Amino acid sequence: MPADSAPVNLTHHFLIAMPGLEDEAFARSVVYLCEHGPQGALGLVINKPSEINLQHLFDKLDLPLQRADLSEALVFQGGPLQTERGFVLHDPMTAAGSDSDAPAYASTLVIPGGLEMTTSRDVLEALSSGVGPRRVLVSLGYSAWGEGQLESELGENSWLTVGADPAVIFDTPVEQRYDRALGLLGLQAWMLSPDVGHA
Repeated sequence: MPADSAPVNLTHHFLIAMPGLEDEAFARSVVYLCEHGPQGALGLVINKPSEINLQHLFDKLDLPLQRADLSEALVFQGGPLQTERGFVLHDPMTAAGSDSDAPAYASTLVIPGGLEMTTSRDVLEALSSGVGPRRVLVSLGYSAWGEGQLESELGENSWLTVGADPAVIFDTPVEQRYDRALGLLGLQAWMLSPDVGHA
């Protein structure tokens, strides 16, 4: 297989919805791709907050939240799949007392490029006791594409892609994340025609 036909790996990239993408779950969304390979892709929408904050979520889980910096942080709608399940995107954490690069939590996907996504309760327990990752984005649900599906949507100009910048996820106000992600490409929303991809 020639090198130029190698599959594109968009792990640790943002997918930025084009204006013509009218799917309710993804209109004007920015998706952080945690995993992308021949079998498909998995990501979390980072700019669609839900109605609940972390304090409310921790109360529902019967966990105290001893991180004042997080109590008002909103829980996000990570995507339309498994919306009752929590996904925590966070700074890298290695297991305490470990010389290896082993993840600190039971069920963590280490994302090449520097972030981790954990689905096990132990990361929430760490946050509840006042420790855990410094920066987190907690979402309910996730987004996924089957084999070839994302590539097809990219071919239809449904998405723009750009290498992810964690500052957009953790340090940018929610309402500015779409524009900041576009800015990584040197674009502004007004430059994008909603008719793109429709001849």
